[in-house]
Amino acid sequence: MNDISNEERSALVRVSVEKWDVDSRELCEDDVAEEVPIALEYNGISHAVMLASPYDLEDFALGFSLSEGILKDRSELYECEIVPGAQGIQVQMQIATERFVTLKDKRRNLTGRTGCGLCGAETLAQAVRRPGAVTGSTAFSATQIYAGMKSMQSKQRLQRYTGATHAAAWMNADGTIDLVREDIGRHNALDKLIGAMSDQKRDFTNGAALITSRASYEMVQKSATMGIGFLAAISAPTSLAIQLAEESNVTLVGFVRSNSHVVYAQSHRLMRDKTK
Repeated sequence: MNDISNEERSALVRVSVEKWDVDSRELCEDDVAEEVPIALEYNGISHAVMLASPYDLEDFALGFSLSEGILKDRSELYECEIVPGAQGIQVQMQIATERFVTLKDKRRNLTGRTGCGLCGAETLAQAVRRPGAVTGSTAFSATQIYAGMKSMQSKQRLQRYTGATHAAAWMNADGTIDLVREDIGRHNALDKLIGAMSDQKRDFTNGAALITSRASYEMVQKSATMGIGFLAAISAPTSLAIQLAEESNVTLVGFVRSNSHVVYAQSHRLMRDKTK
């Protein structure tokens, strides 16, 4: 475990296990992914509790706040403090007054509702938030997509130890991967990537997001909200994800393998390899 940081190591738990095969049983120890309740608080009020890997939480808090439309810009987050507790971790944020008032109004409108799935929304308009169309035009070849996915997977250190985490990575316009975030939750991994990129003042329109999961509606929504125009996933998208990608001008690619992929929406950001 010498190749992972102390913060990443905190997301691992050593447990006693029995490894069986047809002929034998072995008692040994194994590393599993830590799963912790994370309470996101804004100006002293708890907004959501998520189950997540307990590291890169500043990135997670910022990315969630931006991708869910709570904040419009990194500058609206004034403070972010991580407070561990016996039952989980509190992420205490101080945000701009205008954003906090909007958040309180939203919470007040949801009080007493019992609907499940999407924050107690009662109508389709409330449940399905549709961002505006993204404008980025950066295109990638099939070879770049395959190489980028392989590079991302090679950088998944927690996945290598636990086999239980998802990843989201940023592929630059030249096809290189230099930013990867992992979490037990696919949404959390993407939020962590968004938070890290925002903190580093990266250009969301000049590259692609790669994910090791299916491309659900929420993954496309978060990408489009941030202006990401290219989303490539290892698994399949859902029908609503495809619909939103078409509406938001997001190039959506699924089933990425070593030499194949499926394009589900907005193929204009895909270019042929020069050798083909």
